[in-house]
Amino acid sequence: MAPEIAPRPADSLDDDDYPAYTVGRAAAMLQTTPAFLRALGEARLITPLRSEGGHRRYSRYQLRIAARVRELVDQGTAVEAACRILILEDQLVEAQRLNDMLRNCATDGPSVEPSQRSRPV
Repeated sequence: MAPEIAPRPADSLDDDDYPAYTVGRAAAMLQTTPAFLRALGEARLITPLRSEGGHRRYSRYQLRIAARVRELVDQGTAVEAACRILILEDQLVEAQRLNDMLRNCATDGPSVEPSQRSRPV
């Protein structure tokens, strides 16, 4: 059995999901306020992880989402509406991915001759 290699602290630097940023640092990076980030949490768009002390921690992935919301808000969209727009955009991308997958399965799968199709009784 191979010895287990302990993760190094630097390993998490490339992880987009690693909760590396405090609410203050995240707000500063986005040039917004901690209240804005809390509003995104209340809207359930992003859920920050909590440190052992209970402080919010954000990942780079979550900051990209927050930055997109910030762009929409800066254009005059309400926070709640911007969150809904992002959710719908994400759902659209997923639906398109599934459609492509099903389309590929249909064209790559075995073809059924018309005489082999089941007929209603």
